[in-house]
Amino acid sequence: MEFSSIRELIEDDLKATDALILDRLRSDVVLINQIGHYIVNSGGKRLRPMVVLLAARALGYQGSAHVELAAVVEFIHTATLLHDDVVDDSEQRRSRDTANAVWGNAASVLVGDFLYSRAFEMMVSVDSMAVMDVMAHATNRIAEGEVLQLLNCNDPDTDEQRYREVIARKTATLFEAGARLAGIITHSDQATQAALGTYGHHLGMAFQLIDDALDYGSSGSDIGKNLGDDLAEGKPTLPLLRAIEQGAPKTRDMLRDVIEHGGTDRMPEVIAAIESTDAIAYTAGLAAGEAKLAKEALNALPASAFCSALAAVADFSVERSF
Repeated sequence: MEFSSIRELIEDDLKATDALILDRLRSDVVLINQIGHYIVNSGGKRLRPMVVLLAARALGYQGSAHVELAAVVEFIHTATLLHDDVVDDSEQRRSRDTANAVWGNAASVLVGDFLYSRAFEMMVSVDSMAVMDVMAHATNRIAEGEVLQLLNCNDPDTDEQRYREVIARKTATLFEAGARLAGIITHSDQATQAALGTYGHHLGMAFQLIDDALDYGSSGSDIGKNLGDDLAEGKPTLPLLRAIEQGAPKTRDMLRDVIEHGGTDRMPEVIAAIESTDAIAYTAGLAAGEAKLAKEALNALPASAFCSALAAVADFSVERSF
């Protein structure tokens, strides 16, 4: 199933979600409107809200709360992007200037805070303590992931386990939470909710693994960010860690030095070192394994076009080039 076909399956739900997002972005503070619209309309795939919508439909949901929660998930994701770009001092995302590059760090952080608080305001309207519990836990874990990543920056002794812990919290958590929300609003049993959570977790892991592989195995125009952003920030992502593990002593020393000091001055050397090992193939292989586990978790759901679309999202997460 093509990605466009997945979107067509829930086209009305996506339109309703986008309309709600624009409506709830409104504020009488002009700068909030400007930054909020800028980042929300910056060309994202809306993958996280799609998971909420597809999972709800896969369970036969006929109400409207899934649209509200899809918007909530997108707001939280957007808030994390605003904060991430400030922490990372990023200047580009999805081939556009970041909000902090345009309006400054202070405005970006504060509008991110607005989006977080607006998301929880919207959750209250769903009137479910279970929803609040899942999302409160998720936002805490995402923040923990950000701090763990900060601790790993410029540390060449970071290992694969520490890396996986970061992406499990920072990326997979929101996918997992979004999928679980569908189980909650459909009053599904605990086994089904757990299966949805498992699906979301492994989908998120696969998505981030491929993202990190693309930082070295694709072009900046393909993935909508500056090639080597992670390297510039001294982030020891898996391709680098694998190349250190597999490379010759001279290569290991060079990569450790690059992680420790950051920057992209030695990017050609780094690319050559990664290409001389199985770093990209290894990372992609782990992502494929995560996608397989995500699809296996869907066996707990009744067969439907929506369930097939969820499986296709897992495939897309590892087959994409952007």
